[in-house]
Amino acid sequence: MRPAPDLASISSVGFLTLPNHSMVATVNALEALRMANYVSESESYSWEILTSDTRPAAASNGLTLSPSRPLAAAKEVDLLLVCGGIDIRHAALPAVADMLRRHARRGIALGALCTGSFVLAEAGLLDHRRCAIHWENLAAIREEFQHVDFIEAPFVIDGDRLTCTGGVAPMRMMLALIAARCGRDVADRVAEQFILEPGTLARRPSARPRPPLPDPSLARAVRLMQATLENPPGIAAIARHIEVSPRQLERLFRQHLGVTPTAYHLGLRLDRARELLRLSTLPVTDVGLACGFRSAAHFSTAYARHFGRPPRAERTGS
Repeated sequence: MRPAPDLASISSVGFLTLPNHSMVATVNALEALRMANYVSESESYSWEILTSDTRPAAASNGLTLSPSRPLAAAKEVDLLLVCGGIDIRHAALPAVADMLRRHARRGIALGALCTGSFVLAEAGLLDHRRCAIHWENLAAIREEFQHVDFIEAPFVIDGDRLTCTGGVAPMRMMLALIAARCGRDVADRVAEQFILEPGTLARRPSARPRPPLPDPSLARAVRLMQATLENPPGIAAIARHIEVSPRQLERLFRQHLGVTPTAYHLGLRLDRARELLRLSTLPVTDVGLACGFRSAAHFSTAYARHFGRPPRAERTGS
């Protein structure tokens, strides 16, 4: 792992808003900086809104942030954040990647909000780095970029790369910057202003919301299933691993989840397959293999039975 950059030296931030970016992610990050200036009664941070061309970029909710300027005409900033959202592949233009690589060569710290990590990864700017991305995109992007260490965390700071998931995670990442530059007291006061508990920075919530499971053995079984989507070990093997009988495992799943262990694991694998079909460019056959289906016919039949449409329909939109 690379040493963290001097977060205290970051005072100017550029927000590269891509088409269909997540407004909530962008504004959470920006508002944290504004509030830091307010509670510290200083101009600790400055920022500007950037776009890939001369036009303002509409967010996924149809709104735009202004004033904005094209990335090519950006001021010198300490940190450039790529603000992603839906349809990120269509926003990841070669010209944007070229400009990001130029900024990297100049030693500017780069980061991403929500799916903006995809743009950095495609530009080769996250190779051999730890990185966060919105949980919905995690499975697909892991398959596509083998040299990037995508992890389940709200935000990650690896050297001069700062990445985070969506929602309120950008604010948490900004709180880390604020604590380094302005002190923990200012960061806690910013958190209080946004009705976050003081000390929220020290806690590391899960990147993906998951309901708690009421039984420890059931929780262990589900975690094992989630970790073995590509090579499902079978229910008897799962029962041995968590040291319960297959009959007891069956009872736990039926009692708490209303399904058999086999059906639950199959559902996890098919949900992962749908993510990959929608968010990656992997061939349909490879998606099936990545989700533990050794036969294309078996994959297609199971998928159609579960979702009411064949796998290829996810690509054609039919």
